[in-house]
Amino acid sequence: MQLIFIIFTTDYLPLILVTVIMNIFVGSLPFSLEEAELKGFFEEYGEVASARIITDKFSGRSKGFGFIEMPNDEEAKKAIEELNGAEVDGRTIVVNESIEKPKDGTRRPGGGGGGFNRGGSGGGGGFNRGAGGGGGGYNRGGGAGGGDRGGDRGGDRGGFNRGGSSAGGGDRGGSRRASY
Repeated sequence: MQLIFIIFTTDYLPLILVTVIMNIFVGSLPFSLEEAELKGFFEEYGEVASARIITDKFSGRSKGFGFIEMPNDEEAKKAIEELNGAEVDGRTIVVNESIEKPKDGTRRPGGGGGGFNRGGSGGGGGFNRGAGGGGGGYNRGGGAGGGDRGGDRGGDRGGFNRGGSSAGGGDRGGSRRASY
């Protein structure tokens, strides 16, 4: 996060000061830990602008992770170095610099995927999902590499146990018809 201060000089010229606040991710927190306690751990290393533990929106219970904002980079890096791997109430916590999500809707490399036996979209992943391409549905092939066997086979759509249109696809890959 950046804080931008605009101060006008006696000549009415703007003087712009930019302050960067480091956002720190803290994971594997004990579920009973309070925000004040979390803030206290980091205040030993410097000023803490905010401490937030993420909670479930329905139950209000901690999700076991949170975020700390520290305005001084050196203090924040020292806190990360010292607290990463530390034990809090019997749990080893994970502490590292948080990388903000892009606001333009772009995603990290790897793409998404479908559900059970579905082709993915540029990455796939999960149980029997194919890698690469689009697609979806039960045992459907994905574009440029889908199906539950993955590889560089697969098609762009397909139906139940059907191959796609790009060199086959389907649940086993290979050369299958695009429709029955």
